[in-house]
Amino acid sequence: MNDMCKDLPFKPADILLPRDCDMSLWSVIACDQYTSRPEYWQRVEERVGRAPSTLRLILPESCLEGPSVETDIMEVNNTMSRYLREGRFQEYPEALIYVERTLDNGRVRRGLVGAVDLEAYDYEPGSASPVRATEGTVMSRIPPRVAVRKNAPIELPHAMLLVDDPHRMMIEPLSARTGEMEKLYDFELMERGGHIRGWLLTEELKVQTLQALNTWKDRAEQDLDGLLFAVGDGNHSLATAKECWERRKGMVPQDRWDAEPARYALCELVNLHDDSLEFEPIHRVVFGVRPEELLDALMDYYPSAVQGRGEGHVIPFVINRWSRGEITVTQPQCQLAVGTLQGFLDSYIAARPRARIDYIHGEDEARKLAGEREDAVAFLMPAMDKSQLFPTVVHDGVLPRKTFSMGEAHDKRFYLEARKIRK
Repeated sequence: MNDMCKDLPFKPADILLPRDCDMSLWSVIACDQYTSRPEYWQRVEERVGRAPSTLRLILPESCLEGPSVETDIMEVNNTMSRYLREGRFQEYPEALIYVERTLDNGRVRRGLVGAVDLEAYDYEPGSASPVRATEGTVMSRIPPRVAVRKNAPIELPHAMLLVDDPHRMMIEPLSARTGEMEKLYDFELMERGGHIRGWLLTEELKVQTLQALNTWKDRAEQDLDGLLFAVGDGNHSLATAKECWERRKGMVPQDRWDAEPARYALCELVNLHDDSLEFEPIHRVVFGVRPEELLDALMDYYPSAVQGRGEGHVIPFVINRWSRGEITVTQPQCQLAVGTLQGFLDSYIAARPRARIDYIHGEDEARKLAGEREDAVAFLMPAMDKSQLFPTVVHDGVLPRKTFSMGEAHDKRFYLEARKIRK
């Protein structure tokens, strides 16, 4: 087994699951969701009450800049230690867990919970590492998260890695083998989270799954510049784990790195081609500008641009409820139209303090916003084909921020499994 894992950046892990508790109260949504809706977290607080819960082991992002953040972090770490002392967790050594999450819309998302090797992950644009970010990392978001993780005895994952497996050879075959596995959990998630079930892979199934991953590794090294996995959700969580590991490994002899828990981070591996994953476009609405001037500037920024629809990156726009059109940038340098547009917008807005961008889900809402104001332009982005994701990360380094949305907020990963990250 160790030989099969030697060169893989995704491995079995010593996974902790709670025992003797109400799982529907234990599991709460990722901390980076509903940051502008404190009423959501208040409802969760009232629902959980005094029950054991991952709510006590995380800090919602809305609290990271609060006046009592240092006290809150200390309380989280103390609760983690208390849960460990009380025997709240049962440990499953060298485990892989197969997960089926029935989403609110009825679709089933299949995944595999294990650990990613942070030595194989790099979030810098242009990285050639086996595990890469899909979008740019906002470095200012890392230090507050490091403050939460650096003294934590355990981690709880909400990171999701994507693997480009169109033939569905790695994860999907497990769905027909659940009768051979031990079922670990089966319960309803709160707040429209759907239903989740998880099974512990047998030794035989672990071997088969790792063999499939090694086969994929060989193909990726040949066809995708060595890109094995792309971070679909939770990149800042992984970047935080990476930063903590970089600090830790400077204090540990290199021959002991393999045994350091902080070198790894728990995550869920999901097939990019899973039917439940839908990439929805995120549109741009620019406020505080003169629309005609902005469009002229776009044409000037790309000398190859032409009005109307042509060959290249077509960028539809809406100025008001009656005026709309398209600009085509021929011979684009980026893989995606959103990258072509974002490159211009970043430059344009940097020179105009009154201008700002809002990133909008839903074409109707973007059109409405542009129609309500005379100083706004909506740019309507095409949906990204999932098959473009890995080639774009290889070609462009990372995608432009807010390129696509992967499901609704209530479909994001819930905290459930844990893992010790300190000896």
